[in-house]
Amino acid sequence: MSAGKRAFVLLVPLIAFAIGGGFYVPDASLTQRQSDNTGSEPALASLPPLPDWANEPLPDFSQYQDTTQKKAEFFSFLYPRIVLANSRILIERDYLDSLANKDELTEKEYDWLAQQAERLRVDAEPGSKEQFALLHKRLDVIPPSLILAQAANESAWGTSRFATQGNNLFGQWCFSKGCGLVPRGREEGASHEVAKFSSPYRSVRAYIQNLNRHPTYQLLRDVRLKDRRNQAPLSGIELAEGLLGYSERGEEYVEEIRAMIHYNNLEFYDDDFRSVVRNLKPGSLQQLASTQAETQLLPGQSSLSAAPNEG
Repeated sequence: MSAGKRAFVLLVPLIAFAIGGGFYVPDASLTQRQSDNTGSEPALASLPPLPDWANEPLPDFSQYQDTTQKKAEFFSFLYPRIVLANSRILIERDYLDSLANKDELTEKEYDWLAQQAERLRVDAEPGSKEQFALLHKRLDVIPPSLILAQAANESAWGTSRFATQGNNLFGQWCFSKGCGLVPRGREEGASHEVAKFSSPYRSVRAYIQNLNRHPTYQLLRDVRLKDRRNQAPLSGIELAEGLLGYSERGEEYVEEIRAMIHYNNLEFYDDDFRSVVRNLKPGSLQQLASTQAETQLLPGQSSLSAAPNEG
């Protein structure tokens, strides 16, 4: 892609409105932001290896003096990683649905269900309708607009200490000594650290897992399930309602995330992801989930097309 075309793609969501000069600075409180793992994926034959670019570190976003350019570059870096994470979740979700339709499961299939149940904190009889229903509710995507807005908010547009030193874009916690970075001003007696990840992609995957399994975000999952049942498009604006526990600021934090989605026209990315997944050929999720050039996942760049799927 030429430099001119790339610049246009990056700026499309931003040119429809005026952008304020100030950044959204992450709230100092990290209440309920807990992540004790990397959001790893249970082994699955249909899940392709991660492309090399998923392991790349965070770029230096502090080099951009122009606010519009910084935002465009931040979204352009993060969006392909969101598409990658969500597409891989859809592969797992499709496999889950295939198991739910089987009369009898193999030992290997039970093992996979057990791994998912442990990862997503589902307590139900293995292979039961209850287990499948709970897993189906939790093993699902998060709209790109919500991920982009929270990442920008929590990482100060990729420039915070936790982002630059730990690839942590969402302020996620861990609880083993040395597992992350010790917050400055941590209360006496507290033992939490802010998790370090090997790459921003791992931070995205762990963040999605956190929303998919933590009791604090039950409302978010309820809203998403309601949309699924009504065959309505998933909306970051709507799902933000379930973030009341993400910050001690509660409703004020939710409204700030919604404002970021609105002011930065981030629903553009929800529409793009929905369009890409909806138009995939049968079996092309695997190709999407292993795309070798991240620029191919930027809005309007996917060449995979033609048949409905879930997104």
